[in-house]
Amino acid sequence: METYRIKTINRIAPEGLALFGPNFNVGPDEADPHGIVVRSSRVDTDDYPELLAVARAGAGVNKITVDKATAQGICVFNTPGANANAVAELLFTMLGIQMRHIHEGVELCKELAGLDDAAISAAVESRKAAFRGVELAGKTLGVIGAGKIGVMVANGGVQRQMNVVAFDPFPALENIHALSYDVKLARNLAAVLQLSDIITLHVPLNKKTQGLVNHEFMKKIKPGATLINFARGEIVEDGAVLKALDAGRLDGYITDFPNKKNLSHPKVLTSPHLGASTEESEENCACLAVSELKDYLEYGTISRSVNFPTVESIPSGSCHARLIMINRDIPGMIGFATNIIGANDINIASYINESNGLIGYNIIDVESPVPQEVIAKIEAHPDVIRTRIISCHS
Repeated sequence: METYRIKTINRIAPEGLALFGPNFNVGPDEADPHGIVVRSSRVDTDDYPELLAVARAGAGVNKITVDKATAQGICVFNTPGANANAVAELLFTMLGIQMRHIHEGVELCKELAGLDDAAISAAVESRKAAFRGVELAGKTLGVIGAGKIGVMVANGGVQRQMNVVAFDPFPALENIHALSYDVKLARNLAAVLQLSDIITLHVPLNKKTQGLVNHEFMKKIKPGATLINFARGEIVEDGAVLKALDAGRLDGYITDFPNKKNLSHPKVLTSPHLGASTEESEENCACLAVSELKDYLEYGTISRSVNFPTVESIPSGSCHARLIMINRDIPGMIGFATNIIGANDINIASYINESNGLIGYNIIDVESPVPQEVIAKIEAHPDVIRTRIISCHS
């Protein structure tokens, strides 16, 4: 059985790494890896000549050169939903702190340390009115982005007796099915902004969402709303948010992405990128990332890839080798591959082709060895990006 080299970047939970098994050499010092497991660092796929796949133990992949990876035939995985509960719990914790002025009340109590009980009681009674807050029940929560985290936040709002409205321009059916029946789906973003007392962002960072929250966005919100960003810092233009806070149009901003601009504003409540920082979340993400990467390297199967189609297949007993062909999604590629294989007297046990509109991914199980000259003929096609041979014999 082939041995695979796996490079780990950042701390990856040991419960996940333990899933790799004996035919994997795993560690941070693997210089020329077949696979990478990463948590938060940048990965440039150009730096690794033998790289086959990258698995990100988390949801966002904006720090990975996905476009380069696709052109090189490198599969990129993420772990959507594995950290959803951690993010949702922290979001509601921070929202409660903001709405009830808990952080300010805690600071008051610290100031009173050293006084006697009578002085403490007098100070508390005379000053606590300044921290009077509002309850979440009855407020309208607007959720922008109905992925795994957005769904959990929306359902959490319902559990807190909030009116919840959600919007996602490209919703996944499985996520929509997971939404509570009490969540209303808006037809456009403007409807969410006009209705919501609290607006929370749960969209991926890409060219369309970078700077989504700008001055035009702020003009459409309900006056006095609170904005929450636990998605990505670059989705929000800080200048637009700070201007809206100063003008009173926005009542507060809660974010997991502190920076020089937002840290000094009294109406901004920040946490130091703690959304997924729980033992449970890190373990869940690591286990899912390792499982994805392991299945891809050992069997060529794909689940939860951001740049390749989903393909799941178990080799049959008659399979001698599994030929993987990754190509640009154009007509005629299946016929091209089968003609070359058949012309060399190689019997195909099964053929699976899936596409995502950009990449065609083919799993071809054959009943005899595939000579190198056959691989060379397939690779000579200008639209074939990469091939692999995976042995089905131990």
